[in-house]
Amino acid sequence: MLFDFATLPPQDCYKLVVSTVVPRPIAWVVTQDAEGVVNAAPYSFFNAFSDNPVVIGIGCGPKAPGALKDTAANIRATGQFTVCLVPEEAIHAMNATAVDFAPGVDELKEAGLTALPSARIRPPRIAESPVALECETFQLVPAGHHTIVLGRVIAVHVRDDCVIDPVKCYVDTPKMNLVGRMHGRGWYARTTDRVEVPRMTVAEWETRKAASKAAE
Repeated sequence: MLFDFATLPPQDCYKLVVSTVVPRPIAWVVTQDAEGVVNAAPYSFFNAFSDNPVVIGIGCGPKAPGALKDTAANIRATGQFTVCLVPEEAIHAMNATAVDFAPGVDELKEAGLTALPSARIRPPRIAESPVALECETFQLVPAGHHTIVLGRVIAVHVRDDCVIDPVKCYVDTPKMNLVGRMHGRGWYARTTDRVEVPRMTVAEWETRKAASKAAE
């Protein structure tokens, strides 16, 4: 069935996209305002987009018509933020930080989470996250009523027991036990069910095609 976005209201376009572009990694974004007040919120409009420089992107919606959410407002004011990935054991704490608290409420405290100092920027990271990216603003892109935050990653913290070889930068990704966002208002996915499909060279592909043809 074709859904022509030119004929649909925005809320229906949104429903179709978030129900089909899955699973999406979750960025637990920690920011500070100019006075140092910390804000934390989860975003699933998030991914990595570039390798040199390493740039990640977050889609931040509005808090109210004409007003930025605290995350986007803080990033615009300070140019710094951390992105902490969410492990399954912290999924309920992550959900708590999504509550629409009043300005000034410490979401980390409400959710029972622990703030740790970052190495190169002011906003803290979340101790319960096995990986945290320290970011500086690369570009802010207006997209309708959203602001797409592009952040340059300047440092990464990986929990010690999830590092296989620090010299080679080998990380034990499965051990992080991260979760991803699925459809609807409350569905998530584990990253424990994996299928390995190695990349092929052209030569390997041609060999496979020849073998398949010979078997016919």
